[in-house]
Order: sequence, then C-alpha cells, then structure tokens
Amino acid sequence: MHTPMVDYLGWLATAVFVGSYLCRRADALKRVQMVGAFMWVVYGLLISATPVVAANLLVFAAAGWALYSRGSDSGLGPRASRW
Repeated sequence: MHTPMVDYLGWLATAVFVGSYLCRRADALKRVQMVGAFMWVVYGLLISATPVVAANLLVFAAAGWALYSRGSDSGLGPRASRW
C-alpha cells in the first residue's frame, strides 16, 4: 500500500534517524534510533519490503541491547566500553 501518508512515514523515519546523530548523550542517541527503526519497520510492513523490516529490526535490537546492557551512561567517561 503506497499512499502519500506511507511516504510521509518513510520521510519522517528518515528525519528521526538522521536527527539521532544530533543527540549529545549516547543513551539519547540510542533511544531516538530505536524510535526511528520502529518507524522504519512499520513503513516496511506497509510497503511489504521485507529487507527494510529485517534491517530495522536488527537496528532496533542492537540499539536496545547497547542501551540496556551497558546502562545509560553517556559513553564519554573513562570506563566507557569501546567497540
């Protein structure tokens, strides 16, 4: 189902995800990325795009794991784990 509202959801998801990089705290960035990824999943379901759904479920899970497995520190302190 490709309607203007569905297209707007895709553009809004893009704006949210790009905007996440403006977050100053790592926990805020991950939360905003999770919101954007969820929006992309809904968008992917609406347009029947399995790769969009799969990729963004992975992004959502990775951001959630990083956020909740390491606590919500900013990642800027001396004990921050590095990848």
